[in-house]
Amino acid sequence: MTLQQLRYIIAVAHTGSIHTGAQQLFITQPTLSKSIMDLEKEMGITIFYRSNRGVALTDEGTKFLSYAKQVIEQADLLENQYKNDRSVKRIFSVASQHYAFVVNAFVDLVKLIDKDEYEFSLRELRTYEIIEDIRTRRSEIGILYLSHFNEDILKRTFESNGLRWEYLFSAKPHVFLSTHHPLALRSSLTLQDLKNYPRFTYDQGLNNSFYYAEELHAIEYAKKSIVVTDRATLFNLLVGLNGYTISSGIISKELNDDNITAVPLKSNEKMDMVYIYRADNPLSDIAKTYVDILTSSVKNYQPAPFDNTLGNNK
Repeated sequence: MTLQQLRYIIAVAHTGSIHTGAQQLFITQPTLSKSIMDLEKEMGITIFYRSNRGVALTDEGTKFLSYAKQVIEQADLLENQYKNDRSVKRIFSVASQHYAFVVNAFVDLVKLIDKDEYEFSLRELRTYEIIEDIRTRRSEIGILYLSHFNEDILKRTFESNGLRWEYLFSAKPHVFLSTHHPLALRSSLTLQDLKNYPRFTYDQGLNNSFYYAEELHAIEYAKKSIVVTDRATLFNLLVGLNGYTISSGIISKELNDDNITAVPLKSNEKMDMVYIYRADNPLSDIAKTYVDILTSSVKNYQPAPFDNTLGNNK
């Protein structure tokens, strides 16, 4: 196995075609095809399914690709450091449900690192996609919440995918509303209070299980329901349609302006914010720094009493 073969695998996986991959690599298609087959034979696995429409990764190939990317990234770092006498790029990626406090901490991290070169990624994804992002090593940590309703299912999903989880903090359920909403000045709300207003939820795609919902009380019936895909759209619709969504109540004025308010929801539920990561891949120093920034900075945006209930796979 050579670094060149690994680069070939990555190129073909990204293009979905040996023909296109060969063009991008400036080699002939037979040369590329033979190199991949030689590697598959050496490793004793099938990396790609072949068809008239191109190629697709097998399950083994998906796992192999994640390792190949790590090897190539490390090789590139070594070359940048020693061969080209250049500073090493800092590389970090986080996947998260749609939370402004995650973005705020990410901003603080980038400012703190203050390197000439870095490659960071912040991906707001569906719940299933976050788990998949960590499993395939596309992101180092993922941020989501556990509740009484979903925690048993999600914890089993984490374990079956070789992931560990750690508490960040606990938040009480709140209703996000426009500051001009008729209920905005209430000291607290119930689900019954909200029954005549549109409920906004985040789209979960094909994996649309209630256990993967980003909002608490997802199984409660709503007469009016609107599904969105991004945080900016949801907040704009909250203002325009006098709707609501249920979340942590943590609002960053710098990111959300003054048009959104959070009102406590009377509920027996909880929102335990956690981060997940691969059990076989200890967190990098930069990931640990991000977690520290996140747990520290979120206290500035928490309207309810902050509960820093730290734990470890308990």
